[in-house]
Amino acid sequence: MARRAGPDIIHRYKGNPLISIDDLPFLCSDIWNTAVVRFQGECLLLITVETLEGRGSIFTARGADLGEFAIDAEPFMTGSEHGPFAPYERFGIRDPRITEIDGTYYITYVANSEHGHRIGLARTKDFRSVERMDLVSEADNKNGALFPRKINGRYAMLQRPYEGGSIWITYSDDLTYWGASTVVMTPRGGFWDSTRIGAAGPPIEIDQGWLLIYYGEKGTSAGPLVRLGAAILDRHNPARVIARSNIPILSPRENYERIGDVGNVVFSCGALLENDGHVKIYYGAANSCICLGTGSLSDITTVCRQSEQEF
Repeated sequence: MARRAGPDIIHRYKGNPLISIDDLPFLCSDIWNTAVVRFQGECLLLITVETLEGRGSIFTARGADLGEFAIDAEPFMTGSEHGPFAPYERFGIRDPRITEIDGTYYITYVANSEHGHRIGLARTKDFRSVERMDLVSEADNKNGALFPRKINGRYAMLQRPYEGGSIWITYSDDLTYWGASTVVMTPRGGFWDSTRIGAAGPPIEIDQGWLLIYYGEKGTSAGPLVRLGAAILDRHNPARVIARSNIPILSPRENYERIGDVGNVVFSCGALLENDGHVKIYYGAANSCICLGTGSLSDITTVCRQSEQEF
């Protein structure tokens, strides 16, 4: 691997934080993280914001990759107050992830209530209006990430059941009923991701298979430490891990990543693979701001393949 300057494989944008609480056109408690997609020539973000009441909502921001983002004053999605979703979204919604399939943008999100966490699924074509489709997991389950195409004729989704802290894959014929669940990756004792792991965003198809950026948590005497790593999944059977990084590709080091409502956290819900072979990871730092990091796909896959760990 070519020698890189800096402490991490992913390099921080010099203008970080990209979006802070001071950039929002309304009062709120904090900013958690963001999904990202290319839409109509712009970079579009779906940002998790915690309101002053303490409920999670999802706001849209549009702009250039490294320029100013225009954040909508009104939420794109909030927790339902009426109807079948309301009992499961009473505490709000958060952690959206965007997957485009055949011209439709599917949004997975976490629905939170006194009944626990469930994965919700919605869809949009214009990011102005949105249609809730269904709650596609049992409680307690988080980190839903749809693959951008069918696998062996079925839709596929990564998720993280609360028990065990592992990444699983589940399949569906119709995006409503899911099953055939299989564990994909587990936490690893003695490594940086020893407590729990989860998909940071939808898998990205590359020459070697599926690139998965994921987060890993390790317990420390000062509390949890959350970092980002990477893995490569088999193209035809993504339950099989081909390679997995033994080291994190991004760790909280800057003050804006270490100090905030939840310190020592870098947490992503989406990334973009550019034509020049660079991966842009949009991430939340310390549950207090949105940041951007960039690294070469070659460096990321090399770090994954250096591992001889049994997965």
